[in-house]
Amino acid sequence: QVRLVESGGGLVQAGGSLRLSCAASGRTISAYAIGWFRQAPGKEREFVAAINWSGTSRYYADSVKGRYTISRDNAKNTVYLQMNILKPEDTAVYYCAAVPSGDWGPKGQYNYWGQGTQVTVSS
Repeated sequence: QVRLVESGGGLVQAGGSLRLSCAASGRTISAYAIGWFRQAPGKEREFVAAINWSGTSRYYADSVKGRYTISRDNAKNTVYLQMNILKPEDTAVYYCAAVPSGDWGPKGQYNYWGQGTQVTVSS
């Protein structure tokens, strides 16, 4: 129903910032809650942040709270993840995912996934 494409990853020094984008096509992104997840080599995929369909409710993993901000611009069919004060442990492939129902958040049943974008934070 929806295709998601992440962008904005790259190499940044510790303390720096990046903004990731999750662009949707096929369906309007306003019909979905969106989550960001990340997976580092040798580790399981972990929840990072999520936002409901209207942008009025958000969740953050404890490890990123206060440093990351999830937002959305439904008119542009895009969800963003602003990452500040980046740390080497933030290094991972970051994925966005969509769920069309009300079952969202850290334990939501996300069933549409992007291809991921690499974020590398150097010391």
